[in-house]
Amino acid sequence: MARFERVWGRQGRMTSIVPLFAGLLAGAAVLGWLGIPVVSSEGLFVRSYLIAGDVPSAPEDPAWEKIPPLTLPLSGQVITRPVWPEPSAKALGVRSVHNGIEIAFLLEWQDNTKNDRLTPGTFRDGVAIGLPLGEAPAFFCMGQLDHYINIWHWKADWQSDIDRRAAKAAERKGESGEVRRFEVIPRRASSVEDLVGGGFSTLTSKQLQGRVQGKAIWKDGVWRVVIRRPLASTDPENEAKLEPGRLQAVAFAVWNGENKERNGQKAVAPWFQLSIDPTVKL
Repeated sequence: MARFERVWGRQGRMTSIVPLFAGLLAGAAVLGWLGIPVVSSEGLFVRSYLIAGDVPSAPEDPAWEKIPPLTLPLSGQVITRPVWPEPSAKALGVRSVHNGIEIAFLLEWQDNTKNDRLTPGTFRDGVAIGLPLGEAPAFFCMGQLDHYINIWHWKADWQSDIDRRAAKAAERKGESGEVRRFEVIPRRASSVEDLVGGGFSTLTSKQLQGRVQGKAIWKDGVWRVVIRRPLASTDPENEAKLEPGRLQAVAFAVWNGENKERNGQKAVAPWFQLSIDPTVKL
C-alpha cells in the first residue's frame, strides 16, 4: 500500500499523477513516430514450451519451427548516461523450449551488418537475457543493490572465435598440402558470458564460465542466436533460478556494433514474464 501512497499522496490527491500521464502519452507518441512498437509488458508472457528429447542447440534446428515466436518491442536505454534513445533494433523475436533438464532460447532480430570482430574503433553485435536473482525483479539494466540480476551476454566476436577455432581444427584433420595461415584465436568456454550485476558499474563476470552456451548464425540481415543452460542451479546465490511450472521475470537487450552500440548504449526490452511449462509425461 505504501507504494501507491507515494503516487497518489496520503490525502488521495491525484495532482502529481496528471503530469505523469501526460508524459507517458507524449513518450508513446514519440516512440510511434520513430517506428518503435509500443505495448505494455503486463500480460505478455514468454512461454518456454515443454518438449521431448534434447533441446535444439543451433538456430537452424527444424524443431524451432514448431514453436510460435513472440515479438517483443525494443526501445532505447534512457535511464543512465550516456543515454541511447535511438537504437537500430526495434523488435526482438523470442522462442523458448525446455525438456525438464535444459532450457533454450532462440533470439532473432534485424541487423543489416555482421559485426563479429573487435578492432580499434569498431564494436560487436550482441544480445543478452537478464534474470533476477531472487523473487523480486531488480532494475532491468544492471540490477541494483540487494536485488541482483544474472545476465547471459552473447557476443558476436566470441562466437567468431569459437567458430574459427572449430574451422582450424577441421583443417588440421584434412589431408590437403596447403600451407595454413597462423592465427592466434582466443579460447572461449562459450560465446555467452555469464555475469552478475548489482547496479551500474558493478557488472561482474562469474569465475565459472561455460554453463550457459550459445550458437548463432547471421544470414540475410538477421541474427539468430540460441542461448541455453541446464535448468538445475549449481550456485543459487549467483545463478538465476529456473524451474518448470515457475513464473518469473525476464528482460532482454540488443547491441548493434555498426551503430556504435556498447555497454549501456543499447536497445532494451524491460521485464516481461517467463512462464516455464510444468513437467509432465510426454
